[in-house]
Amino acid sequence: MSVGTLTLDDLAAALRVLRLLAADFGHLAAPDIDVSPIFPDQLALSFHRGLSDFEAWRDALDIAPGDVVYRKQANGRTRVLKASAHYAGAALELTGFGDVDTPAQATAEGGAV
Repeated sequence: MSVGTLTLDDLAAALRVLRLLAADFGHLAAPDIDVSPIFPDQLALSFHRGLSDFEAWRDALDIAPGDVVYRKQANGRTRVLKASAHYAGAALELTGFGDVDTPAQATAEGGAV
């Protein structure tokens, strides 16, 4: 192995966690998955179809609601939830994206403005 070059074996911790998550939580929604040689001991799961899938995973992994970081992006049009955990020897990062209801949408759907 040359300096700075990682092998697939160097990603073993993240890939092991992915295998365990598939076995333990195969019934949950499939996330976008990121494994990178930049962060070889990290597995990132992201959810782009609303926040309910993020919440189901957060709950399954026993991440406390108070450990979730909330922010907005895209000029306040997108909600972003982030949470971290350690699972089977690797860092696990969860990120969920969801639309922010505008007052017009809330009114059209019968919600309060």
